[in-house]
Amino acid sequence: MNVVTKLYNTEQVRELDRIAIFDQGIAGLTLMKRAAEACISRLLDQWPSPGQVAVLCGSGNNAGDGFIIAGLLANRGISAVVGLVGKLPRPDSDAGFAYEFCKESGVRVVGGEQALKDSDLIVDALLGTGVIDQVRPEYAEMIEAMNTSNSSILSVDLPSGLCADTGSVLGACVQADVTVTFIGYKLGLLTNDGPEYVGELVFDDLDVPAAVYEQVPFAASKLDYSSCIKWLKPRHQNAHKVSHGHLLVVGGDCGMAGAVAMAAESALYAGAGMVSVATHPDNVSAVVARRPEVMAKGIRSAEDLNQLIERCDVIVLGPGLGQSHWSQEVFARIMHASQPMVVDADGLNLLARSMPGGDDSGRGNWVLTPHPGEAQRLINRTVQSDRLQAVQDIQRKYEGVCLLKGAGTLIASPIASSEDQISLCPYGNPGMSVAGMGDLLAGVIGGLLAQGLDLREATELGAIVHSLAADNLVMNQGERGLLATDLLPEIRALLNHKSLHNKS
Repeated sequence: MNVVTKLYNTEQVRELDRIAIFDQGIAGLTLMKRAAEACISRLLDQWPSPGQVAVLCGSGNNAGDGFIIAGLLANRGISAVVGLVGKLPRPDSDAGFAYEFCKESGVRVVGGEQALKDSDLIVDALLGTGVIDQVRPEYAEMIEAMNTSNSSILSVDLPSGLCADTGSVLGACVQADVTVTFIGYKLGLLTNDGPEYVGELVFDDLDVPAAVYEQVPFAASKLDYSSCIKWLKPRHQNAHKVSHGHLLVVGGDCGMAGAVAMAAESALYAGAGMVSVATHPDNVSAVVARRPEVMAKGIRSAEDLNQLIERCDVIVLGPGLGQSHWSQEVFARIMHASQPMVVDADGLNLLARSMPGGDDSGRGNWVLTPHPGEAQRLINRTVQSDRLQAVQDIQRKYEGVCLLKGAGTLIASPIASSEDQISLCPYGNPGMSVAGMGDLLAGVIGGLLAQGLDLREATELGAIVHSLAADNLVMNQGERGLLATDLLPEIRALLNHKSLHNKS
């Protein structure tokens, strides 16, 4: 696995740093200079004539990067001023040597507010990965001043105030236009609030040798479309519909035909050979009218499901299921089915209610796809403050595979090794925050399971094509007003190694 695919927590990045410095003999000050040069390279690419640059420095190693950035800019004839917040670094530290270089380069060092007064561009080197508690008031005030200025912002390693591990905002956070991160991708940059604040994300390994990365475990892996699409093999010339699996979608209480219809339709677009729907009798006409290729049957009691269960290969349970007496009967019957299944929406809520302790709730052949609210009910605590821990806890409690929706969707699989358990989908956009998107995702994953992918492959590839389809659509049309069913043709194209909108 290459360096760009690996995602790290703070302790792991520190270990990478330590090995690079003490075992590989790369001086800490050398790494600081490389980081500064990477920032300047990106800065000048983005803003070739940056005007007056204010470099905001705090008291940690990030400040050392900032001091060198300011000095290198001055040496290039670019006007730079350092705004210091906090104490000067110790003279014998790497940051102290960086400060001396800054002063020798003729850079003025003033207070933070003064530095911002006439700035055209801000370099944020206030806080680094060591911040895990709420930002102190003097830093919060400076962050607010940066965000309310009219200047563009480049953040060094991560936006100040963002937790590198969880992606949570620690009271206040810099809203960067560009973030240049080093040595290892920090998980928090790509999930939770991270994508909201990092702007364009640029990575530089600072020429740390590959041998260093082989010695340190990583927290998660970043998924990639071009790698995962290879799991779908070409179809045989003499294939028939049974060759590509029979999926049963179960849900749609009275008046909730849309959810189950969208899940079924997305499974067909994902390539399932046959799709049946078990739903409330009142919904059958609507489902068939929407998509005549779907075989829909009205279910009045749990017994009506028996024949459908016997004939299917995979089950999707939950879209539009509701929590009525009918819903609970249907849920209980499907829980006794042996087929691989995807559980979504009210299927998850009923699961949380029926097995609150989780003692015997697990099974190895299902995929759970909660959004944060459903995830909270599954483990009876909030999840957004530490999404990585939450998705791990759900997977360990219920087994199988868990996909935690949200910015930077996380997927936890059965542990082969700690490095193999968690993956992150780097695609997706706010336009997807509309009704029906989850129903589509459940259907796509179910359709891929029906075609023979294993639980993890189907979940990861399903998340990728679902999110990437939305990205490709909004590239031309914008985020506002995106409909779930708009994604269907693009999902089909992506699963056939194509795209209707761009080369992915």
